Amino acid sequence: MKPVKSIFLLQLIIFCFACAKQHEQVYMFSYFTDGGKDGLHLAYSLDGYSWRALNDNRSFLLPEVSKDSLMRDPCIIQGPDKKFHMVWTVSWNERGIGYASSRDLIHWSEQKYIPVMEHEPLAMNCWAPELYYDVQKDTYMIYWATTIPGRFPETDSTGDKGYNHRIYYTTTKDFEVFSETRLLFDPRFNVIDAVIKKIKDEYVMFVKDETRYPPQKNIRIAKSQKLTGGYEIKGDKITIDWVEGPTVIQVGDAWVVYYDEYTRHKMGAVRSHDLIEWEDISDQISFPEGCRHGTIFRVERKILDRLLKNQNLGG
Repeated sequence: MKPVKSIFLLQLIIFCFACAKQHEQVYMFSYFTDGGKDGLHLAYSLDGYSWRALNDNRSFLLPEVSKDSLMRDPCIIQGPDKKFHMVWTVSWNERGIGYASSRDLIHWSEQKYIPVMEHEPLAMNCWAPELYYDVQKDTYMIYWATTIPGRFPETDSTGDKGYNHRIYYTTTKDFEVFSETRLLFDPRFNVIDAVIKKIKDEYVMFVKDETRYPPQKNIRIAKSQKLTGGYEIKGDKITIDWVEGPTVIQVGDAWVVYYDEYTRHKMGAVRSHDLIEWEDISDQISFPEGCRHGTIFRVERKILDRLLKNQNLGG
């Protein structure tokens, strides 16, 4: 082979390797700290087990909507438009949620208040919103937990301070126009912090049993053949008690559920290969100090590289 061709081939190999690395996916974790007043925090992981805070564990985005100005439970997914779409809890007692979008997780759109439960004058809250993109319908589903006093009287006395949550949802194609809010999940007990994954041919909901009397406060699984309803609890709890904020992702050939051990001030996790038998792997993970729950998602390596180059950003 002539030297010129050899050099060209080497350059081509280097170029292809660089391109592949740019499109390699890594794990990202959106979370909050303390009460959520200082906004969005991000951490990353190359293996799904060891997590490092970005921006010196400082906020990337300060909350601006609602009287409480909170940014708790930040959930981020990337849509087919390549935008990162985020929803979050804006208040303890208002009847709406927050929304913003970004192309790089650094620069964010104007924050918007979405009044998903304003039509229910007795609704006490809108907590822990999540996003799911429905590929078949090219539609986003937003779902969250709300208490409406008297709506499910058989469990009104089982929660904390009168809270008796169920999971509700709305859909949108553009985050401008939204469908009518509907009930998504009523397992006949108090539930909150739902997250949905499509695994094989069914929709799997990981959800917190929020029952306080007698105490549960653990993560359970419900399954359905369709996204917007029909979920039924399957099996017993998969975690210890007194945890919240599950987030789920596939690591290798296993599913890992991470959660906030909020009474013990640390993160925990369980792992399963079949969604039936679960192994506690809390001693195998590490998260930034003081982090609270949020959402784990994947991004291309070039997104992480830019974040690493642009430290000391945001709030």
